[in-house]
Amino acid sequence: MSQVVGFVGAGQMGEPMVLRLVGAGYRTVVFARRAEVRDRLRDAGAEVVDSAAEAAAASDIVIACLFSDSQLVEVLGGDDGLLAAARPDAVIVSHTTGTVSTIKDLAALRPDGPTLLDGPVSGSAEDIAAGKLTVLLGGPPEAVESVRPVLAAYSASIIATGALGSALGVKLVNNALFAANAQLVAVAAEVGRELGIADDQLLHVLSEASARSYAADSIRRMGGFDKFEKVAGPFLRKDVAACVSATSDLGIDLGQLAAVIQKGPFDLG
Repeated sequence: MSQVVGFVGAGQMGEPMVLRLVGAGYRTVVFARRAEVRDRLRDAGAEVVDSAAEAAAASDIVIACLFSDSQLVEVLGGDDGLLAAARPDAVIVSHTTGTVSTIKDLAALRPDGPTLLDGPVSGSAEDIAAGKLTVLLGGPPEAVESVRPVLAAYSASIIATGALGSALGVKLVNNALFAANAQLVAVAAEVGRELGIADDQLLHVLSEASARSYAADSIRRMGGFDKFEKVAGPFLRKDVAACVSATSDLGIDLGQLAAVIQKGPFDLG
């Protein structure tokens, strides 16, 4: 593989991405804050460096897998950020689910390059490890196509959505619908308990029958409602907040989606 891939943000989702990239034969240059993560990735064959800027400067394609908008601004912006350190002909892919305004503001910092793409993902760490992640990509078509083979190391579906920011718009709508779906599954389980049906029995059926639901299957695979709320809750709360913020800024009413999200058993407010 001739392309060098830089990677910043080797956390719960990022670490298995790096492992897949290394396994696919890419020279992968990684910056990770935690010593134990650096050691694991070095042992797996990644090239570990001392700063995000160093990872960006060495790479043709830079992937940032960060938790929030604030982290994205911190890592990409500034004199030592990825946008300043990367070559003008490089492409930076942001897997962060944040606001459209933030990704556009960051891109405006370096209008002459590197090219920034919004690339929010749908799926879990297990999906990444299996190479089954879904990635949405917003940005110039030629840049999108240039990163597609690299992202295919951990993705089964890579969907171009249009201009920069469009992928985040699609992802925010998707996440709002997923959150509402999870709340409806939780309400359905309450009804099931009244009928004497155990949660695991109901979730199994809801993963297979005509009312099958990805949310129900996710809850089942995570070990039930309590574990789902503990593991997925922080991500869903962040994504719901981003969706509410983005749509409010544009004067868009989420309508019944918002009502279901707010009134369901899970704490997603």
